Parts: sequence; structure tokens; C-alpha cells
Amino acid sequence: MTGVPPLPGDDERAPLARGARLAVDVGSVRVGLAASDPDGLVATPVETLARDTRTGAAVPSDIARIAAEAEERGARVVYVGLPRHLSGSEGAAAQGARAYAGLVARVVAPVPVHLVDERMSTVSAHQALHASGRAGKKHRSVVDQAAAVIILQSALDAERGAGVRAGEPVDPTGDHRP
Repeated sequence: MTGVPPLPGDDERAPLARGARLAVDVGSVRVGLAASDPDGLVATPVETLARDTRTGAAVPSDIARIAAEAEERGARVVYVGLPRHLSGSEGAAAQGARAYAGLVARVVAPVPVHLVDERMSTVSAHQALHASGRAGKKHRSVVDQAAAVIILQSALDAERGAGVRAGEPVDPTGDHRP
């Protein structure tokens, strides 16, 4: 781990503590939010938030909403999607997601935040919505939630497979030195 203290019952030697998990799909205009049940079995959509890009706000309203949801649900971890290129490299969107995850981590601490690879989650969400019969123009209002569900379900599956939290921990202090 990179300096992020685990919550009680959440260290890497012990079984994962029971509790909801949240996932965030970060976009430049909207943010999708999904949550799991306390046992971490199933991911479900929560809401789509307007991205608050105002300068000067102590805590942007979208991040405050994520923090409120984490507290209300007793979340054990918040997963933030990291949009890598298909090659695995990172571009501007990934850097934006990293910065967003850092701010989320500072606001929700001591709840840990982890970045998880979200390659193709939005494409998969669009495909799933289309397959369900939802018209393309209506996708915008829910595609971010659907992408967050895909991110979270992938993280839940990884947790079950490895027995530890998925992804890369985010240091809430912003200290990225080794």
C-alpha cells in the first residue's frame, strides 16, 4: 500500500470487512455513481451527478454528494474508474481521473479510495443500454451510472478472486513519492 491506512478489518492479511462499496465514473460533464450491497455481491446504479467545475468551492457539490453517499451507506471503499488507453497507457482523461480521485480521497477519508482500470466501461454501458431497448438519445442520462456499475462489478469480482481490494490505492494526502 502507498501510505493509505486501512480501516479496521481492512488490512491485506484479514478477510475483507463487510460493507458497501461505491464506484465513480468520472466524466468532464457528468459523474456516474454506483453502489454495492453490504456483502459486495451486486453493483447497482445510484445516480448521475452534474460535474461541479466551479473554482473556489471548498468541496465541489458532486464530491460532497459522493461523500454523503459513502457515509450513509457505511462504504468500506470508493472505486474510481481510471480511463486508460487500450494500450494501457494514460492520457489526459486518466490524469483528470487521478486528480478527481485524490480530491475524493481527501473528502471521504478514512474510507479508502482505489483507482481501477475502466477501459471500455462506457462502451460496454452504451452496448448494454442499447441491448435493453433504450434509445440512444436517452443514454446520456444513465450511461454514466451504467459505466459506474460496470466499474464496480469488475472491482467486486476482483475482490472475490484476490481477497483484497481491487486497484491502486489513492493517497489522501496527495503524497505520491515512493
